Amino acid sequence: MELITEYITGISNQFFDPKKRVFLIYILLSILIAFFWFVFYKKKSLLSSFKKIFDKKVFFSTSSKSDYKVFLINQMIMMLISPFLITQLAIATTLYFYFHTINWLSVGMYSNTLPIVFISLFTIFQFTLDDFSKFIIHRFMHKWPILWSIHKVHHSATTLTPMTVFRTHPLEGIIFSIRSSVTQAVSISVFFFLFGNSVDLFTILGVNIFVFLFNIFGSNLRHSHIGIRYWQWLEHILISPAQHQLHHSIAREHHDKNFGSALACWDWMFGSLHHSIEFENLQIGIKKNQIENSHSLSSLYVGPLIEINNFIIKKFLKTKSKFIELFSKTGLVNDNKIN
Repeated sequence: MELITEYITGISNQFFDPKKRVFLIYILLSILIAFFWFVFYKKKSLLSSFKKIFDKKVFFSTSSKSDYKVFLINQMIMMLISPFLITQLAIATTLYFYFHTINWLSVGMYSNTLPIVFISLFTIFQFTLDDFSKFIIHRFMHKWPILWSIHKVHHSATTLTPMTVFRTHPLEGIIFSIRSSVTQAVSISVFFFLFGNSVDLFTILGVNIFVFLFNIFGSNLRHSHIGIRYWQWLEHILISPAQHQLHHSIAREHHDKNFGSALACWDWMFGSLHHSIEFENLQIGIKKNQIENSHSLSSLYVGPLIEINNFIIKKFLKTKSKFIELFSKTGLVNDNKIN
């Protein structure tokens, strides 16, 4: 009974906790932004805008239904395994004591800094490090075959809704959970060591002010069918909803583009920036003629594990073959006798 209560509480927190991406206020603000976009930019009527925003073909598609199921299942999985994951406190404590071994550092060496200065620095540093780490991990997810097998679950969505952000394999959830713990631990330990125990963030409703701004200005529209675009100069700095939707495109020219979460400057720096295009010109998913079975729970949960297993076996057999060839050339081993 306690487990069920904890599970229900965890689900409800996703919608009633300001620290969560799909906090209902953020969703409502995204809807208002969408109305503004259609009425004042696209010059649509309120009725047609309403129909476009709440398109039942999107929210009740096979892909979206899978998103909802994965959300419910992953909440249970992460609730069960999270106690076994490394915590930011453990990492921060380890780093804090490690800093004591560095000769040119001393505890509280900047403790006399004005509070507004180090709080501002801490807020900016934590947000920037967190966003950059998301970019790096996301890039690796696309570049490394094993990680792509996992991340492909997210890209298998053929329609996008705010709930698509939860369409991830549990292994990806673990990776990003550890990433979050590491980045926050680094921020906390560095500033706690240098500035003392008065370190704090500028927050709104307990959320880093930059994350809060990111969420109230339509973070949920990035996984949606509403292709809001920014000016090109701004898309060098911030990822627009349409830029992230392009990241989900099946078109070859859009592959491995726009890995950024909030900031586009990382993609600009690393050569993966692509400016947005009209959403209607995009086809979302992994490939053309994507089979309907790609939305089944077995495909989403078991499929990546089979791919990873096959990849490892293939690599092992390839390595074994190279060793056999190498030893055979030496004449020390008869390859016919190697099993």
